[in-house]
Amino acid sequence: MTGTPYPPAAPAPQMLKPHRGTAVLVLGILGLVVCVICGIIAWVMGKNDLREMDAGIMDPSGRGITNAGRICGMVSVILACVSLVVWLLLLLMKG
Repeated sequence: MTGTPYPPAAPAPQMLKPHRGTAVLVLGILGLVVCVICGIIAWVMGKNDLREMDAGIMDPSGRGITNAGRICGMVSVILACVSLVVWLLLLLMKG
């Protein structure tokens, strides 16, 4: 019998990578409080994770905390750079 063909099968649900928002936020806060290297890591991880969320590769439910951690990392790096410049200026003015 030449009946109608079967309808196309629905695509399988795509498995998304879990978000790392909590880790990015913790690193961003540690960058503000403890050491700037944690801030650099938070900035890079947050940027990469947000890019993957936009591409549909990573679970977007952690976008808010990922962005908050990235911003904390950015602030920690900027504060460290400003502090270094001020310290160098004070050192040059003293001598």
